[in-house]
Amino acid sequence: MKGKISAIIPVLLVVVILAILTAGCTSQPATTPTTAATPAVSETAVPAAAGTPEASSTTAIGTTAAATAATATTTATATPYNHDSDTLLIATTTSLYDTGLLYTIQDTYQNETGVKVKITSQGTGQAIQLAQRGDVDLLLVHSPSQEKTFMDNGYGVNQRCFAYNYFIIVGPESDPAGIANLSPTEAFKKIHAAGLNGSQNVYFISRGDQSGTHTAEKTLWAKAGFNYTANVSDSGPWYLSIGKGMGDTLVMASQKNAYTLTDEGTYLAYKGQLTVVPLVTSGSDLLNRYSAIAVNQAKNPNVNEIQADRFINWLISSEGKDLVGNYGVDKYGKSLFTPLTSDVCTVSPFSCTCTGNVIPV
Repeated sequence: MKGKISAIIPVLLVVVILAILTAGCTSQPATTPTTAATPAVSETAVPAAAGTPEASSTTAIGTTAAATAATATTTATATPYNHDSDTLLIATTTSLYDTGLLYTIQDTYQNETGVKVKITSQGTGQAIQLAQRGDVDLLLVHSPSQEKTFMDNGYGVNQRCFAYNYFIIVGPESDPAGIANLSPTEAFKKIHAAGLNGSQNVYFISRGDQSGTHTAEKTLWAKAGFNYTANVSDSGPWYLSIGKGMGDTLVMASQKNAYTLTDEGTYLAYKGQLTVVPLVTSGSDLLNRYSAIAVNQAKNPNVNEIQADRFINWLISSEGKDLVGNYGVDKYGKSLFTPLTSDVCTVSPFSCTCTGNVIPV
Protein backbone atom coordinates (compact mmCIF):
# COMPACT_ATOMS: atom_id res chain seq x y z
CA MET A 1 0.00 0.00 0.00
CA LYS A 2 2.82 2.33 0.95
CA GLY A 3 4.47 1.60 -2.38
CA LYS A 4 1.36 2.57 -4.27
CA ILE A 5 1.04 5.82 -2.33
CA SER A 6 4.69 6.62 -2.94
CA ALA A 7 4.16 6.10 -6.63
CA ILE A 8 1.08 8.35 -6.72
CA ILE A 9 2.61 11.31 -4.86
CA PRO A 10 5.01 12.39 -7.69
CA VAL A 11 2.17 12.23 -10.16
CA LEU A 12 -0.01 14.43 -7.96
CA LEU A 13 2.82 16.93 -7.58
CA VAL A 14 3.19 17.15 -11.36
CA VAL A 15 -0.56 17.74 -11.76
CA VAL A 16 -0.54 20.51 -9.12
CA ILE A 17 2.48 22.23 -10.71
CA LEU A 18 0.86 22.10 -14.14
CA ALA A 19 -2.38 23.56 -12.74
CA ILE A 20 -0.47 26.46 -11.16
CA LEU A 21 1.40 27.16 -14.39
CA THR A 22 -1.85 27.06 -16.38
CA ALA A 23 -3.56 29.47 -13.99
CA GLY A 24 -0.63 31.82 -14.28
CA CYS A 25 -0.91 31.82 -18.05
CA THR A 26 -4.62 32.52 -18.05
CA SER A 27 -4.19 35.48 -15.73
CA GLN A 28 -2.26 37.35 -18.41
CA PRO A 29 -4.10 39.95 -20.55
CA ALA A 30 -5.91 38.37 -23.48
CA THR A 31 -4.32 38.85 -26.85
CA THR A 32 -6.30 41.27 -29.04
CA PRO A 33 -7.82 39.29 -31.90
CA THR A 34 -6.71 40.12 -35.40
CA THR A 35 -9.49 41.84 -37.32
CA ALA A 36 -10.10 41.91 -41.04
CA ALA A 37 -8.83 44.96 -42.85
CA THR A 38 -11.47 47.66 -43.13
CA PRO A 39 -12.00 49.65 -46.32
CA ALA A 40 -10.51 53.10 -46.65
CA VAL A 41 -12.93 55.76 -45.55
CA SER A 42 -13.60 59.33 -46.48
CA GLU A 43 -12.06 60.42 -43.22
CA THR A 44 -13.87 63.06 -41.28
CA ALA A 45 -12.86 64.52 -37.95
CA VAL A 46 -15.61 67.06 -37.57
CA PRO A 47 -18.01 66.45 -34.71
CA ALA A 48 -21.69 65.68 -35.09
CA ALA A 49 -23.86 68.67 -34.27
CA ALA A 50 -24.80 68.72 -30.62
CA GLY A 51 -28.21 67.36 -29.75
CA THR A 52 -28.96 65.98 -33.21
CA PRO A 53 -30.32 62.50 -33.85
CA GLU A 54 -27.94 61.39 -36.57
CA ALA A 55 -24.22 60.80 -36.20
CA SER A 56 -21.78 61.99 -38.80
CA SER A 57 -21.24 59.16 -41.23
CA THR A 58 -18.08 58.07 -42.95
CA THR A 59 -18.37 55.93 -46.05
CA ALA A 60 -15.90 53.85 -48.01
CA ILE A 61 -14.48 55.57 -51.08
CA GLY A 62 -15.43 53.86 -54.28
CA THR A 63 -18.16 51.68 -52.79
CA THR A 64 -21.43 51.49 -54.65
CA ALA A 65 -24.26 53.68 -53.47
CA ALA A 66 -26.32 50.59 -52.74
CA ALA A 67 -23.64 49.42 -50.31
CA THR A 68 -23.64 52.74 -48.52
CA ALA A 69 -26.68 51.84 -46.42
CA ALA A 70 -24.83 48.85 -45.00
CA THR A 71 -21.70 50.85 -44.13
CA ALA A 72 -21.30 51.44 -40.40
CA THR A 73 -21.66 55.02 -39.25
CA THR A 74 -18.98 56.50 -37.04
CA THR A 75 -19.43 59.22 -34.48
CA ALA A 76 -16.76 61.78 -35.17
CA THR A 77 -14.32 62.96 -32.55
CA ALA A 78 -15.29 65.70 -30.15
CA THR A 79 -12.50 68.01 -31.30
CA PRO A 80 -12.76 69.79 -34.67
CA TYR A 81 -10.21 68.87 -37.30
CA ASN A 82 -7.25 71.22 -37.42
CA HIS A 83 -7.89 73.40 -40.47
CA ASP A 84 -4.85 73.74 -42.72
CA SER A 85 -4.06 75.29 -46.09
CA ASP A 86 -4.12 71.99 -48.01
CA THR A 87 -7.35 70.52 -46.64
CA LEU A 88 -10.98 71.30 -47.39
CA LEU A 89 -13.65 70.24 -44.89
CA ILE A 90 -17.13 69.84 -46.39
CA ALA A 91 -20.44 69.24 -44.64
CA THR A 92 -23.03 67.89 -47.04
CA THR A 93 -26.49 66.44 -47.20
CA THR A 94 -26.90 62.68 -47.24
CA SER A 95 -28.68 62.76 -50.60
CA LEU A 96 -25.57 64.06 -52.35
CA TYR A 97 -23.40 61.52 -50.57
CA ASP A 98 -25.71 58.49 -50.80
CA THR A 99 -26.00 58.82 -54.57
CA GLY A 100 -22.22 58.43 -54.88
CA LEU A 101 -21.80 61.78 -56.67
CA LEU A 102 -19.44 63.09 -54.01
CA TYR A 103 -17.19 60.05 -54.32
CA THR A 104 -16.52 61.09 -57.90
CA ILE A 105 -16.20 64.80 -57.09
CA GLN A 106 -13.87 64.08 -54.19
CA ASP A 107 -11.54 61.83 -56.18
CA THR A 108 -11.48 64.12 -59.22
CA TYR A 109 -10.83 67.29 -57.25
CA GLN A 110 -8.13 65.75 -55.06
CA ASN A 111 -6.32 64.31 -58.08
CA GLU A 112 -6.41 67.61 -59.96
CA THR A 113 -5.52 70.00 -57.14
CA GLY A 114 -3.67 67.99 -54.51
CA VAL A 115 -6.06 69.39 -51.90
CA LYS A 116 -7.25 66.80 -49.39
CA VAL A 117 -11.06 66.78 -49.22
CA LYS A 118 -12.77 65.49 -46.08
CA ILE A 119 -16.54 65.09 -46.08
CA THR A 120 -19.11 64.63 -43.35
CA SER A 121 -22.57 63.59 -44.52
CA GLN A 122 -25.56 64.70 -42.45
CA GLY A 123 -28.95 66.30 -42.83
CA THR A 124 -28.87 69.93 -43.98
CA GLY A 125 -29.88 71.25 -40.56
CA GLN A 126 -27.06 69.37 -38.87
CA ALA A 127 -24.54 70.36 -41.55
CA ILE A 128 -25.46 74.01 -41.04
CA GLN A 129 -24.86 73.69 -37.31
CA LEU A 130 -21.35 72.44 -38.03
CA ALA A 131 -20.73 75.39 -40.34
CA GLN A 132 -22.03 77.89 -37.79
CA ARG A 133 -19.50 76.55 -35.29
CA GLY A 134 -16.69 76.82 -37.84
CA ASP A 135 -16.05 73.07 -37.85
CA VAL A 136 -16.17 72.90 -41.67
CA ASP A 137 -15.13 75.20 -44.52
CA LEU A 138 -17.93 74.57 -47.02
CA LEU A 139 -21.58 73.55 -47.20
CA LEU A 140 -23.23 71.55 -50.00
CA VAL A 141 -26.93 71.56 -49.07
CA HIS A 142 -30.49 71.70 -50.44
CA SER A 143 -32.81 73.68 -48.19
CA PRO A 144 -33.35 77.22 -49.55
CA SER A 145 -35.12 78.47 -46.40
CA GLN A 146 -32.36 77.25 -44.08
CA GLU A 147 -29.68 78.50 -46.47
CA LYS A 148 -31.24 81.98 -46.46
CA THR A 149 -31.21 82.14 -42.67
CA PHE A 150 -27.59 80.98 -42.64
CA MET A 151 -26.61 83.70 -45.12
CA ASP A 152 -28.72 86.43 -43.50
CA ASN A 153 -27.02 85.77 -40.16
CA GLY A 154 -23.61 86.28 -41.74
CA TYR A 155 -22.31 82.74 -41.42
CA GLY A 156 -22.00 82.10 -45.15
CA VAL A 157 -20.51 83.86 -48.18
CA ASN A 158 -20.24 83.31 -51.92
CA GLN A 159 -23.32 81.13 -52.30
CA ARG A 160 -23.72 79.46 -55.68
CA CYS A 161 -26.56 77.14 -56.67
CA PHE A 162 -25.10 74.42 -58.89
CA ALA A 163 -27.64 71.66 -59.58
CA TYR A 164 -31.17 70.41 -59.11
CA ASN A 165 -33.36 67.35 -59.32
CA TYR A 166 -36.82 66.56 -58.00
CA PHE A 167 -38.35 65.02 -54.95
CA ILE A 168 -40.72 62.12 -55.53
CA ILE A 169 -43.22 60.34 -53.30
CA VAL A 170 -42.62 56.61 -53.27
CA GLY A 171 -44.61 53.83 -51.70
CA PRO A 172 -45.73 50.20 -52.01
CA GLU A 173 -46.78 49.13 -55.48
CA SER A 174 -50.20 48.18 -54.07
CA ASP A 175 -50.65 51.87 -53.11
CA PRO A 176 -53.13 51.32 -50.24
CA ALA A 177 -53.82 55.07 -49.85
CA GLY A 178 -54.51 55.50 -53.58
CA ILE A 179 -52.12 58.40 -54.29
CA ALA A 180 -50.70 57.43 -57.69
CA ASN A 181 -50.43 60.36 -60.12
CA LEU A 182 -52.05 62.87 -57.76
CA SER A 183 -50.51 66.25 -57.01
CA PRO A 184 -48.07 66.19 -54.06
CA THR A 185 -50.48 67.99 -51.71
CA GLU A 186 -53.44 65.82 -52.66
CA ALA A 187 -51.30 62.74 -52.13
CA PHE A 188 -50.37 63.93 -48.64
CA LYS A 189 -54.04 64.56 -47.83
CA LYS A 190 -54.98 61.00 -48.80
CA ILE A 191 -52.09 59.47 -46.85
CA HIS A 192 -53.04 61.53 -43.81
CA ALA A 193 -56.72 60.56 -44.01
CA ALA A 194 -55.93 56.88 -44.46
CA GLY A 195 -53.41 56.95 -41.63
CA LEU A 196 -55.80 58.60 -39.17
CA ASN A 197 -58.56 56.17 -40.12
CA GLY A 198 -56.29 53.26 -39.33
CA SER A 199 -56.41 51.95 -42.87
CA GLN A 200 -54.54 48.69 -43.16
CA ASN A 201 -50.89 48.94 -44.21
CA VAL A 202 -50.77 52.74 -44.54
CA TYR A 203 -47.56 54.14 -43.05
CA PHE A 204 -45.40 57.16 -43.77
CA ILE A 205 -41.67 57.14 -42.93
CA SER A 206 -40.16 60.57 -42.29
CA ARG A 207 -36.46 61.32 -42.07
CA GLY A 208 -37.24 63.51 -39.08
CA ASP A 209 -33.73 64.99 -39.05
CA GLN A 210 -34.27 68.64 -40.04
CA SER A 211 -32.63 67.87 -43.38
CA GLY A 212 -33.53 69.56 -46.64
CA THR A 213 -35.79 66.62 -47.45
CA HIS A 214 -37.48 66.79 -44.05
CA THR A 215 -37.97 70.56 -44.49
CA ALA A 216 -39.53 69.96 -47.92
CA GLU A 217 -41.81 67.32 -46.41
CA LYS A 218 -43.02 69.72 -43.70
CA THR A 219 -43.65 72.36 -46.37
CA LEU A 220 -45.82 69.89 -48.30
CA TRP A 221 -47.82 69.07 -45.17
CA ALA A 222 -48.41 72.80 -44.63
CA LYS A 223 -49.50 73.29 -48.24
CA ALA A 224 -51.87 70.36 -47.81
CA GLY A 225 -53.49 72.26 -44.93
CA PHE A 226 -51.96 70.55 -41.90
CA ASN A 227 -50.06 71.87 -38.90
CA TYR A 228 -47.08 69.54 -38.83
CA THR A 229 -46.67 69.41 -35.05
CA ALA A 230 -50.34 69.25 -34.12
CA ASN A 231 -51.78 67.23 -37.02
CA VAL A 232 -48.98 65.06 -38.36
CA SER A 233 -45.89 64.26 -36.31
CA ASP A 234 -47.80 63.08 -33.21
CA SER A 235 -51.01 61.94 -34.87
CA GLY A 236 -50.62 58.19 -34.58
CA PRO A 237 -48.58 55.05 -35.30
CA TRP A 238 -49.03 55.50 -39.05
CA TYR A 239 -46.37 58.29 -39.03
CA LEU A 240 -42.84 57.20 -38.15
CA SER A 241 -40.04 59.77 -37.69
CA ILE A 242 -36.72 57.92 -37.66
CA GLY A 243 -33.92 60.54 -37.65
CA LYS A 244 -31.99 58.83 -40.45
CA GLY A 245 -30.42 59.72 -43.78
CA MET A 246 -32.16 59.28 -47.11
CA GLY A 247 -30.74 55.87 -47.94
CA ASP A 248 -31.68 54.37 -44.58
CA THR A 249 -35.14 55.94 -44.81
CA LEU A 250 -35.78 54.35 -48.21
CA VAL A 251 -34.64 50.96 -46.97
CA MET A 252 -36.97 51.18 -43.97
CA ALA A 253 -39.87 52.32 -46.17
CA SER A 254 -39.36 49.20 -48.26
CA GLN A 255 -39.19 46.98 -45.19
CA LYS A 256 -42.49 48.37 -43.85
CA ASN A 257 -44.22 48.87 -47.23
CA ALA A 258 -44.56 52.53 -46.36
CA TYR A 259 -44.70 55.86 -48.18
CA THR A 260 -41.89 58.41 -47.99
CA LEU A 261 -40.56 61.53 -49.68
CA THR A 262 -37.17 61.19 -51.34
CA ASP A 263 -35.00 62.94 -53.86
CA GLU A 264 -35.03 61.10 -57.16
CA GLY A 265 -31.25 60.70 -57.25
CA THR A 266 -31.02 58.69 -54.04
CA TYR A 267 -34.02 56.61 -55.06
CA LEU A 268 -32.35 55.63 -58.33
CA ALA A 269 -29.07 54.85 -56.56
CA TYR A 270 -30.85 52.51 -54.12
CA LYS A 271 -33.52 51.20 -56.49
CA GLY A 272 -31.97 47.74 -56.78
CA GLN A 273 -32.57 46.99 -53.11
CA LEU A 274 -36.01 48.62 -52.77
CA THR A 275 -39.58 47.40 -53.16
CA VAL A 276 -41.20 50.86 -53.03
CA VAL A 277 -41.95 52.52 -56.38
CA PRO A 278 -42.46 56.13 -57.55
CA LEU A 279 -46.11 57.13 -57.25
CA VAL A 280 -46.03 60.95 -57.43
CA THR A 281 -43.31 62.38 -59.63
CA SER A 282 -44.47 65.76 -60.93
CA GLY A 283 -45.40 69.14 -59.51
CA SER A 284 -43.55 72.41 -58.94
CA ASP A 285 -43.60 71.73 -55.19
CA LEU A 286 -41.15 68.87 -55.76
CA LEU A 287 -38.25 70.97 -57.06
CA ASN A 288 -35.00 70.22 -55.21
CA ARG A 289 -32.17 72.77 -55.60
CA TYR A 290 -28.58 72.32 -54.36
CA SER A 291 -26.17 75.08 -53.29
CA ALA A 292 -22.53 75.49 -52.31
CA ILE A 293 -21.75 78.04 -49.57
CA ALA A 294 -18.36 79.01 -48.15
CA VAL A 295 -18.24 79.50 -44.38
CA ASN A 296 -17.52 83.14 -43.55
CA GLN A 297 -14.01 83.56 -42.18
CA ALA A 298 -15.06 86.83 -40.54
CA LYS A 299 -17.36 84.80 -38.27
CA ASN A 300 -15.00 81.85 -37.82
CA PRO A 301 -11.34 82.85 -38.33
CA ASN A 302 -10.11 79.24 -38.29
CA VAL A 303 -11.96 78.18 -41.44
CA ASN A 304 -10.22 77.72 -44.77
CA GLU A 305 -12.31 80.07 -46.88
CA ILE A 306 -9.76 80.29 -49.68
CA GLN A 307 -10.02 76.53 -50.38
CA ALA A 308 -13.81 76.71 -50.10
CA ASP A 309 -13.90 79.53 -52.68
CA ARG A 310 -11.62 77.64 -55.05
CA PHE A 311 -13.81 74.57 -54.81
CA ILE A 312 -16.94 76.61 -55.57
CA ASN A 313 -15.25 78.04 -58.66
CA TRP A 314 -14.36 74.54 -59.83
CA LEU A 315 -17.88 73.23 -59.14
CA ILE A 316 -19.54 75.91 -61.31
CA SER A 317 -16.90 75.64 -64.05
CA SER A 318 -17.66 73.79 -67.28
CA GLU A 319 -15.71 70.80 -65.95
CA GLY A 320 -17.67 70.70 -62.71
CA LYS A 321 -21.00 71.05 -64.51
CA ASP A 322 -20.11 68.28 -66.94
CA LEU A 323 -19.18 65.95 -64.10
CA VAL A 324 -22.45 66.66 -62.27
CA GLY A 325 -24.57 66.51 -65.43
CA ASN A 326 -23.12 63.20 -66.62
CA TYR A 327 -23.17 61.43 -63.29
CA GLY A 328 -25.47 58.40 -63.35
CA VAL A 329 -26.18 58.37 -67.08
CA ASP A 330 -24.18 55.21 -67.76
CA LYS A 331 -25.74 53.30 -64.86
CA TYR A 332 -29.29 54.65 -64.61
CA GLY A 333 -29.94 55.89 -68.14
CA LYS A 334 -30.34 59.47 -66.91
CA SER A 335 -28.40 61.98 -64.89
CA LEU A 336 -29.17 62.04 -61.18
CA PHE A 337 -28.61 65.83 -61.10
CA THR A 338 -29.05 68.61 -63.65
CA PRO A 339 -26.44 71.39 -63.50
CA LEU A 340 -27.85 74.91 -63.25
CA THR A 341 -27.00 77.40 -65.99
CA SER A 342 -27.27 81.16 -66.28
CA ASP A 343 -30.31 81.05 -68.60
CA VAL A 344 -32.52 79.48 -65.91
CA CYS A 345 -31.01 79.92 -62.46
CA THR A 346 -31.78 83.62 -61.92
CA VAL A 347 -35.53 83.33 -62.51
CA SER A 348 -38.34 81.50 -60.73
CA PRO A 349 -38.49 78.81 -59.51
CA PHE A 350 -34.73 78.79 -58.86
CA SER A 351 -34.06 82.49 -58.21
CA CYS A 352 -30.39 82.01 -57.33
CA THR A 353 -26.87 82.79 -58.54
CA CYS A 354 -25.16 79.93 -60.37
CA THR A 355 -22.43 81.70 -62.40
CA GLY A 356 -19.58 84.13 -61.83
CA ASN A 357 -16.43 83.05 -60.05
CA VAL A 358 -16.08 84.00 -56.43
CA ILE A 359 -12.85 85.76 -55.44
CA PRO A 360 -10.79 83.72 -52.98
CA VAL A 361 -9.73 85.70 -49.91
